[in-house]
Amino acid sequence: MKQTEFLNVVMPFKDKLYRMAKRLLVSREEAEDATQEILLKLWSKNESMGEYKNVEAFAMTMTKNFCLDRLKSKQAGNLKLVHSNYTDENVSLQRQLEAEDSIGWMERIMEDLPEQQKMVLQLRDVEQYEFEEICDLLDMKPTAVRVALSRARKTVREELTKKHSYGIG
Repeated sequence: MKQTEFLNVVMPFKDKLYRMAKRLLVSREEAEDATQEILLKLWSKNESMGEYKNVEAFAMTMTKNFCLDRLKSKQAGNLKLVHSNYTDENVSLQRQLEAEDSIGWMERIMEDLPEQQKMVLQLRDVEQYEFEEICDLLDMKPTAVRVALSRARKTVREELTKKHSYGIG
């Protein structure tokens, strides 16, 4: 596979790889490094790339495994927690602060979810993957995916309700 062909195949889902890495590793820098590493690994396999039915699914699986290995490694203790702020110039300062606060709470709640629930929620609700694709990516049965997603959503909903009902604390 030539470089142009490789770029045409890989570039459309590069951001999904990054978002998955960011969700698992939290740190923007670590996620960027992980994405770069996965792209290099994909390039090293460019000769056999045509053999894969779904290159995107293969890359997402590589990203998941790489990030989980990274978290388990000794370097995990040295990960720097950095959250990015999402800004939109056209909204009032009050709305912007509320949005940032909500995003912050969502990120913190998702960070506390078990790994499996975190990945299922990320793939389904953020990346918009179909259930069958998630089953393949995470090597899970459809029932397990639905249960994990349901539990993750329930936890997020309960935690957000708590925050909005009782205030911060």
